[in-house]
Amino acid sequence: MAQAAVDPLVERGHQLRREGIIIRTFDLWKTYIMGDQEINAVSGVDIEIRKGEYVAIMGPSGSGKSTLMNLIGCLDTASKGQYYINGSLVSNLTDDELARIRNKEIGFVFQTFNLLSRATALHNVELPLIYSGVPADTRQEKAKSSLRSVDLEPRMYHKPNELSGGQRQRVAIARALVNNPSILLADEPTGNLDSATGNEIMALFDRLHQQGNTIILVTHEHDIAMHAHRVIHIRDGKVEKDEKVK
Repeated sequence: MAQAAVDPLVERGHQLRREGIIIRTFDLWKTYIMGDQEINAVSGVDIEIRKGEYVAIMGPSGSGKSTLMNLIGCLDTASKGQYYINGSLVSNLTDDELARIRNKEIGFVFQTFNLLSRATALHNVELPLIYSGVPADTRQEKAKSSLRSVDLEPRMYHKPNELSGGQRQRVAIARALVNNPSILLADEPTGNLDSATGNEIMALFDRLHQQGNTIILVTHEHDIAMHAHRVIHIRDGKVEKDEKVK
């Protein structure tokens, strides 16, 4: 009986997973049509990020770094090229599978925190678990544990307007961590914070990385990028430089 043909793209994904490569892009493009013009926000990007790495994606405003972050976070789809996350080829995934990846594989931390204003810190952290269908008692314990990991358990019943900017970002980080994701993806996480509070948040990221978390940090600030162990510089939608800094 003839063996079924092995899809080389699927086999490539299996190989990437075996090698501990959590993110891999091949000739990734994102093109926008503006009237009769084509704008290439991401132009043929090839990057590889391994499990446990701490990587900053850095570039000036308009460089394409936010578009690249949206592609990595499965918030947008590429126009061309291949993107593998944890060995899965993103273009082959259904909408339900993409939603599962966004909920379970990736923990998002945004500049604007994105917290529900009328919900407590605890309930904000519980949200990804609600979407995952985790039972209420288990959910609450996991959320409390996640708040504990960012030193915020004493404030768990406070609402965002009762918290400082740094505390709100800690809630957002606890929410990002609660599903034990493969990747923590942070977009300008100190952008709305003063420098002292920003330093506290970056110290927290350092600690989370030491605990084994894979962190991808998107920033335009050099001193923030220097917390990472590797910096990928993006300019005009391309990788200009990829350097180890620690």
